[in-house]
Amino acid sequence: MGAASVASLAAVVNRQPERPMPNFDDLSRCFVALEQDTTLIAVVEMSLSSWLVSGLIPGVDRKPLKKVDPNAEELLCLLERWRNDAVKAGRTITRIVLAYEAGRDGFWLARWLRARGVEAHVIHSTSVAISREHRRAKTDRLDTALLMRVFLGWLRGERGHCGMVSIPTIEDEDAKRPGRERESLVAERTRIINRMKSALIRFGIRGFKPELKKAAHKIDGLRTPEGAPLPPNTLDEFRRDLVRLAMVRAQIQAIEQTRLERLKQTPDNSSHSMVRLLARVVGVGVETADMLVQEILSRKLRDRRAVARYAGLTGSPDESGSRRREKGLAKAGNARVRRGLIQLAWRFLMFQKDSALAQWFRGRTCGPAGARRTSMIVALARKLLIALWRLVTTGEVPVGVVLRPAI
Repeated sequence: MGAASVASLAAVVNRQPERPMPNFDDLSRCFVALEQDTTLIAVVEMSLSSWLVSGLIPGVDRKPLKKVDPNAEELLCLLERWRNDAVKAGRTITRIVLAYEAGRDGFWLARWLRARGVEAHVIHSTSVAISREHRRAKTDRLDTALLMRVFLGWLRGERGHCGMVSIPTIEDEDAKRPGRERESLVAERTRIINRMKSALIRFGIRGFKPELKKAAHKIDGLRTPEGAPLPPNTLDEFRRDLVRLAMVRAQIQAIEQTRLERLKQTPDNSSHSMVRLLARVVGVGVETADMLVQEILSRKLRDRRAVARYAGLTGSPDESGSRRREKGLAKAGNARVRRGLIQLAWRFLMFQKDSALAQWFRGRTCGPAGARRTSMIVALARKLLIALWRLVTTGEVPVGVVLRPAI
């Protein structure tokens, strides 16, 4: 596609009048008035081998459906061709909007299209209501028609059709990588240790700790209850596991050291300042603080309900007629945040015993009539998340919470 065509698409967006937008991520509906006579609308059903593009062109009765190769340049050429069709029909296109469903391709296409004058959106997959038939027909053509219907409702500003995903910058996505890589490395370390312990149990050997640094020197001296050494193949396998464990341990240490250095180098960075503030709370480490900031607290969420809902710490009631029951946690939010908060809530009870939140928890769980601790810990995690969100956004310190001295 030529530079002139890209410039013409960019000019479409530049001609749009200024419209008020919210300063928080409320993506349940569109806040820009839809003018269908001057707006070119397109949706893309993406797959590994091809993209199916459906369009709604002003002044053109047909609803084009085009299959293209998974190539962004070809998609942009198709949008330019549809815009020319609208111009030939006597319509002036002042806005081009496109949406696709969140999935394997992530957000690169949305960023690429926005840089070239196309208003791109990413639809939250679970926000689209589908038929509950036991064997419903499902094809790319039907999925594209469904996406077009819900996207039109969203563009009209109506709630309930679908929700959009906030499109992060490359820097925002990259900032999440160290924490997520460390999480996978910690899981790999636990897997190696558990596998070695399980294998040793089969030989009747207990008490050996592969996580210790001296384990590599002690592995040769292990003896079974009969006094025999470990079989040679098993011993070689354990040596390889210990080498792999040492490498994983070194990589975890490198990630943690790099994070600390970056916090010291750019302390005034908005996310880094949040991490440093959260790390001052006794019981909250740098890893937990960084995870909370990068995954949820740095997002511009509307209110405390949106914060709890994004973490998946809200309930899922089931009410019909006189029947009332609670199905438990919705678990519709960020699983990393939810797991980390449950662990942090237990740790918070140990290090912040005099805080108002800890006293609230003990007041409802102590005694024979108290609620179950495992159930109430979820409520504590929800309250703790909201308290930490207020701490980093407004500076309000939770009542009774002890802070470390500022670094």
